[in-house]
Amino acid sequence: MLKYKALVTTESNKKYNNSIEEKNLDFLPDNNTLIKVKYSSLNYKDALSASGNKGVTKNYPHTPGIDAAGIIEHSSGTKFKKGEEVIVTGYDLGMNTFGGFGEYIRVPDEWIIKKPKNLTLSESMAFGTAGLTAGLCMRKLLQHGLKPEDGKVFVSGVTGGVGMISLMLFNKLGFEVSAITGKLNESKLLKNLGAKEIVDRNDLDLDLISPLQKPIYSGGIDAVGGKILSNLICSTSQRAAIACCGMVGGLSLDTSIFPFILRGLSLFGIDSAESLIDVKEEVWNNFSSDWKLENIDENIKDISLDELPDEIDKILEGNQIGRVRVVYD
Repeated sequence: MLKYKALVTTESNKKYNNSIEEKNLDFLPDNNTLIKVKYSSLNYKDALSASGNKGVTKNYPHTPGIDAAGIIEHSSGTKFKKGEEVIVTGYDLGMNTFGGFGEYIRVPDEWIIKKPKNLTLSESMAFGTAGLTAGLCMRKLLQHGLKPEDGKVFVSGVTGGVGMISLMLFNKLGFEVSAITGKLNESKLLKNLGAKEIVDRNDLDLDLISPLQKPIYSGGIDAVGGKILSNLICSTSQRAAIACCGMVGGLSLDTSIFPFILRGLSLFGIDSAESLIDVKEEVWNNFSSDWKLENIDENIKDISLDELPDEIDKILEGNQIGRVRVVYD
């Protein structure tokens, strides 16, 4: 029986431990397609799974990793052939189905996307779920009709994975971007990625300043939620649109109805994990063509599987900047 290495989270007396273990393939679930993983990436949801968050992962032992890029090893279906390069993000991968923090995954073929030709497996995991989420936000805003000439846009949580790729993507498409961050020491990095302005998140992380504030933004991508989103909603111009996809700033939204009924604001919620597979394919194809980010690898930290436990601790402590990609031999 073929053996492989994986990060395994175990539970004992309500405590959780992460270790690199050697497993047999029969450890994997009985799905129809086996993939040899070449790259994965680290997301906040992975860190929650690896620390015992039962809202993400119900049963342990478990292998987290909501992202994987690799090569088809075997499939009992007809959609994919051995040797094809593929991408898997979201659905139940890394939540309750053993995920990309192992050298192999076994998943249903309806979760799998064939990698676009003009995108490498390595590049795909520089994006990962964070990039896919940013792309889904952008897709929704563009469908709404948002254009660079409409005025300034914002990105919050901009030193995280979703925020950083959102900033790069807005810049690629010609928008003037305000980067909202609590890490002002990263201002030089953010300006190099295309931010025209740096906004201190502490100026927005307050109880609602006013139900209808000065119109500043024609739209934006919010990866934080909470009080920051509440105030950003009230700072939008006529017919603006916001795509929201995060909640690290809080679960509640205490805002005003005025921007919706007086300015025609649209607020879109984005859930990348359960997006339709054809929508995911559309976004990945965009990243390989019109949305191609030539500098996507510049702020990536490549690590081995053995280095993952330390990086999981770092993201839980809020000390991660940019993206972390897991590279397998």
